Amino acid sequence: MSLFTPLRLGALNLRNRLVMAPLTRLRAGEHGVPGDLLVEHYRQRASLGLIITEGTWPVREGRTWIGQPGIETAEQIAGWRRVADAVHEAGGLIVMQVMHGGRISHPEISGTGRIVAPSAIAAPGETRIPSGKAAYPEPQALTTDEIRGIVAGFVAAARNAVEAGLDGVEIHSANGYLIHQFLSPASNTRTDEYGGSPANRARLAIEVVTAVAEAIGADRTSLRISPEHNIQGALETDPADVIATYTVLAEALAPLGLAFVDILHADPAGELVQKLRHAAAAPVILNSGFGTQTTREAALELVEDGLADAVAVGRAALANPDLVARWSAGAPENAPDPGTFYSPDARGYTDYPTL
Repeated sequence: MSLFTPLRLGALNLRNRLVMAPLTRLRAGEHGVPGDLLVEHYRQRASLGLIITEGTWPVREGRTWIGQPGIETAEQIAGWRRVADAVHEAGGLIVMQVMHGGRISHPEISGTGRIVAPSAIAAPGETRIPSGKAAYPEPQALTTDEIRGIVAGFVAAARNAVEAGLDGVEIHSANGYLIHQFLSPASNTRTDEYGGSPANRARLAIEVVTAVAEAIGADRTSLRISPEHNIQGALETDPADVIATYTVLAEALAPLGLAFVDILHADPAGELVQKLRHAAAAPVILNSGFGTQTTREAALELVEDGLADAVAVGRAALANPDLVARWSAGAPENAPDPGTFYSPDARGYTDYPTL
């Protein structure tokens, strides 16, 4: 098994096992509509076995940043259709990461007068709003009726993504955003059926993935998790609780037959990740996380040693639209430019050179 051999993930037939990780780039403007820049950016990277899009909000209340794309309005759906068509014409596959930011937002970003979370606990740190930087405010704790609305929002977004021609969806349950906020005992102090025990904290993730799989097919549905990431206040510092929570989640997903599970962890070859991989009974895409950039050698090893079915790469795919050709040949790589990660124009987005 090699990084450069084909792979089937549910309904998706990948040409190789190199996956573009979801990367926030904030080029979709005030209204979250993909335009020419996004079309070209994703088209350039179609030689990767699979593209996972940047986190895309399902409902306006789930918007995390200005410039982030959405998949709620007719204009957004039409914009994503242009992206999907361009990727497909170039021979690629693309799935949408659907992401509700929860408390990692601000009322001036959500535009709904509030932000929401499992519990009324503010996230640490600051965000950028039109007037400058502001501390994350205290969110409003979701009611059980509102949680049902959250599930419905993810389902509608998944249907919209498929209508736009994308090949599937990835539900974002990682990195400290809404579903991860429910998984973490630090951000979820509820005492109802969505809090307290590992099974209750995993309930929202299970309900969302199950409902999306029913709506668009499990073979086009996937999930991203980042256990022990300890980011944005979604802390998971008790190893026994981490294993219990994520095992409940993985075992609940196993009967669905998902296209894949995408796991972000600093030790992708470690016992926790491999246990969850087998419990989920689905192909697994691994990513070593934000701390270290995934190298060619590390990616090759994960696949060749049978530890991953595919490997997601972020910064290397960002800076090298022809990453498959470069890694196949062992050629030098462009270095990513962090100064342009979140700027609004083509610099550092669509102007990285190919070989």
